[in-house]
Amino acid sequence: MDWSLPLDVRTLQKLLPHRYPFLLIDRVTAYDSEAMTLTAIKNVTANEPFFLGHFPDFPVMPGVLIIEAMAQACGTLAILNHGGRDDDEIYFFVGIDNARFKRQVIPGDQLRFEVNLVANKRDIGKFKAVAWVDNQIAAEADIMCAKRKVDK
Repeated sequence: MDWSLPLDVRTLQKLLPHRYPFLLIDRVTAYDSEAMTLTAIKNVTANEPFFLGHFPDFPVMPGVLIIEAMAQACGTLAILNHGGRDDDEIYFFVGIDNARFKRQVIPGDQLRFEVNLVANKRDIGKFKAVAWVDNQIAAEADIMCAKRKVDK
C-alpha cells in the first residue's frame, strides 16, 4: 500500500486501534522502509485531559504517556513495514528497557519521536525510541511490540 507522507491523524486511526484521548501521536512526518525508521510528532496542548491532575499548578506530561506515545510510533513503524494491519491484529506494547527521562514536557511543546527497528523475531519487534523537544532529548527507551491476533 502507498503511504503518502505526512500521515495525518485520520490515516493513523486506520493503522492504530487507539482513539482519543489515548491516540498520542498526531502525524508521521518521515518513514524509511529500508532504514526501518519513522519520525512522528505530538503537539502537546494545555487542554490535554491529563493536565487536570498532573499537575494543576505546574502541568507536566506524565512520563508513562511519553513512553506510550513512543510505543505507538514503534507500532506504526511495524505496521507500515508489514504493509498494513489486519482487523484482527493488534501490536501490543510488551516490553521496555533503559527508559530515561531528560526534560519535562509541558503545554506548547512539540514532541518529535524518532524510532528505528533494531530486531524482529517471531512477530516481536525491538525498537530504539527517542523523544525530542526543541532538539533536546526528553525521553528515550528500548521498546518491544508484539503482533498478536485478537478476537473481536
